Amino acid sequence: MTPLWKEILWLQFGAAIETLQNALNACPEELWRARLWRESDLQPEFVEFWFIAYHTIFWLDYYCSDSADGFTVPQPFTLSELEMDAALPQRVYTKQELQTYLEYARTKCHAKIGSLADENEPQRVRNNWRVKTVAELLLYNMRHVQEHAAQLNMLLGQNSDSAPGWVGQVTNR
Repeated sequence: MTPLWKEILWLQFGAAIETLQNALNACPEELWRARLWRESDLQPEFVEFWFIAYHTIFWLDYYCSDSADGFTVPQPFTLSELEMDAALPQRVYTKQELQTYLEYARTKCHAKIGSLADENEPQRVRNNWRVKTVAELLLYNMRHVQEHAAQLNMLLGQNSDSAPGWVGQVTNR
């Protein structure tokens, strides 16, 4: 991958991550654990702000890994997201814990993009998956982060006056 394409990819992926970070920072304490939808509307785990943020960061971290083999998460997080029938984590993660985890995943993502030599290299995170290359996996990952960041911003706009604005490009390179 050329240096120009790496820069373009990071400017946009970093903006998606920054959008998520801004939503985390803007979430007032009273919304952190608030049931934002009726449980009948969505799967039960997708009803609290903190868990949507955690889910997004976990998969950002996972998809920026070279392989599923040996994938670990920093403490205090667990691999429960990989279990199909998993319940919520044992406890609610704090805003500070998720901000720290997001910074960890952001650094990992930036390094992954910076180290790309061949965008057509086969992705190795999931076996037998429709995503075939590292480049496509990065775009898939960026879309996932942006989807949930937008969801959290919408929730902030509907339930508080703290919804952050648009991030066009990453500001903290």
